[in-house]
Amino acid sequence: METKPRHIHFIAICGVGMAPMAVMLRDAGYHVTGSDNAAYPPMGDMLRQAGIEVHLGFDAKNLEPRPDLVVVGNAVTRANVEAQAVEALGIEKTSFPAALGRFFLGGGKRSLVVAGTHGKTTTTGMLAHCLATAGGGEYFVVEGDEYDTAYFDKGPKFLHYKPSAVILTSVEFDHADIYTDVEHVKSSFRTLAGIIPANGPLVGCVDYPHLLAAIDGVGSYRFVPYGMRCAEGWEPRSISVGPEGSEFELCWKGRREAQLRLSLVGSMNVLNATAVYGLCRELGIELGAVASGLASYKGAARRQEIVGDAGGVTVVDDFAHHPTAVGLTIAAIRGRFPGRRLVAVFEPRSNTSRRAVFQQAYTDALAGADLVALSEVFRKENDPLKPEEMLSTDRLIADLSDRGIPAWTEAGPEEILSRLRGELRSGDVVLCMSNGAFGGLPRKVLGVSAGRAE
Repeated sequence: METKPRHIHFIAICGVGMAPMAVMLRDAGYHVTGSDNAAYPPMGDMLRQAGIEVHLGFDAKNLEPRPDLVVVGNAVTRANVEAQAVEALGIEKTSFPAALGRFFLGGGKRSLVVAGTHGKTTTTGMLAHCLATAGGGEYFVVEGDEYDTAYFDKGPKFLHYKPSAVILTSVEFDHADIYTDVEHVKSSFRTLAGIIPANGPLVGCVDYPHLLAAIDGVGSYRFVPYGMRCAEGWEPRSISVGPEGSEFELCWKGRREAQLRLSLVGSMNVLNATAVYGLCRELGIELGAVASGLASYKGAARRQEIVGDAGGVTVVDDFAHHPTAVGLTIAAIRGRFPGRRLVAVFEPRSNTSRRAVFQQAYTDALAGADLVALSEVFRKENDPLKPEEMLSTDRLIADLSDRGIPAWTEAGPEEILSRLRGELRSGDVVLCMSNGAFGGLPRKVLGVSAGRAE
């Protein structure tokens, strides 16, 4: 029989998902501690309010008194001094995904996993909000990432989530630091499809050929198709976009079923909502509540987030970093603010966006803007990429200029801010895109715009 741990310690407790799970375990009666290099808001505030002790900095002393179980964050390497101490002391360790599966999935809850290259966070939030609106309490909605789990578990995170049903939004080549090519990526999603229980719904977007190829011939799931061109399944039609969001007709096999409204814009969000509606219908959720939930969902942080308006300038913050997401986000913001000059500010920071393999794709994506400002490619200590393997901002600027799109680059957020100060004008929409904090640039741009108006 498994011994139930009493004291659970988190290494890198402020990482994505780690702090909320720490609080959930604390609320479930466990003694929880953690460590991290910093405890900035909102995660630090969340942990303090829950009464969870957080050690600043990694040290073997943080394991005193000795915990029964250590949850190791995805960003923690084998060289981490605290992780090394866990190994040396023989303390049981686990990853965040494995801990989530162990403590919260299964039993009386049905795990609904949202996976795919794009749109996971927004779709997860939409689905959870709709289920909460409908009063559904038997489900646990979880974002299923294909990135690896921990330094001691190189399989994708979603394999720990025990899915009873899956939304699969898209499959494209991504995470080039751990996947060799798109076939490698597809193999992970193929494994996910194979662990869905017999006749469990897999709601998948047919607009992505790699998605269909990945899941073909595996498992015994029930496939529920959706897409912009999906006569055989769920298809949004008559899409209209305005300042307040989107409205569209949703059809099942060509027959109109619902008229849906969103506060969000863009084809990706219309498809995200389509997937959520389709899964809820499969689960037997009251569809009036689903429609109400979709209409009232305000979006996730840093996903087309309107930071504010100042001096006639609107600033938008977005997490987009894959070229497909960059292009779709630019198109969505242009649709929301028609007729206004769109300034795209992009930081190539992720292990995908830093690579030359996506050079042409980024040119195509960024060409949807009126002006492009680029940060230098993010450099890492002991960078594994050779110079010829890295994205070239000089080439991006030249290629965009050839298309008539003015573009320039600066070293980082402060230099970009300084240059934008002299280039912004009333009516502009500034779209900042990075998978990192980007030095707080979106709110700094808003401050500069406010200063210009005074």
